[in-house]
Amino acid sequence: MGLKEQVDSENIPRHIAVIMDGNGRWAKSRGARRIFGHQNAIKAVREISEGGAELGVQYLTLYAFSTENWARPKAEVNGLMQLLVATIRSELDTLTKNNIRLHTIGDTSGLPSNCQRELSEAIAITQEMPGMVLTLALNYSGRAEILEASRALARNVADGSLSPEDITSDLFEQQLQTRGIPDPELLIRTSGEMRVSNYLLWQIAYTELFFTEVLWPDFRKEHLLEAIRSYQNRERRFGKISEQLKS
Repeated sequence: MGLKEQVDSENIPRHIAVIMDGNGRWAKSRGARRIFGHQNAIKAVREISEGGAELGVQYLTLYAFSTENWARPKAEVNGLMQLLVATIRSELDTLTKNNIRLHTIGDTSGLPSNCQRELSEAIAITQEMPGMVLTLALNYSGRAEILEASRALARNVADGSLSPEDITSDLFEQQLQTRGIPDPELLIRTSGEMRVSNYLLWQIAYTELFFTEVLWPDFRKEHLLEAIRSYQNRERRFGKISEQLKS
């Protein structure tokens, strides 16, 4: 029985988040510059997007560029921005063919103007696509997202339109950039690193974590299936005990 046949089609995570890590190490192992790794990561993005759509994943969120990534060497950052523009253009056919709708979170106003323009056009072109929502986290910070949500609620309290006692988890989540998107059931991180790196900090409170040694440029559909199989073999208790779930 193949790996795909081992996956329970009735228990596919509704939302999968991914920390795409290992591009630099992949390039270094081949004696190339880091940007070479980023260039070869595009196939992995295509594979997991197509694979997720085929399996019935409704939301796929990829950590593409964090606020901390601006501290990387200028040449690498510039190369990443140019690659982002080129990738959005080249992958539009993949998105539309698979009925994928593009979305972003993060402060995209901090990106170069040509990146903003390409993103806006791609989002507009795919906005009516009925399939999976592919969200790119760009210039994103989980801590900054929580801070901004807190500030927004604080402003409402200050102007008298909201009482502190009325602030609930649901109300707080409406201030997050992911409002309208369910929390991830599964978070995948490649390259063997075991940390969440300021990614979706509120949203992953009860997310199942899957770490793999595979470097992101080598990540393929079969690796996505392995992660989903691992997820399906776990018991999600949300603070309860097994006996409560069985009853």
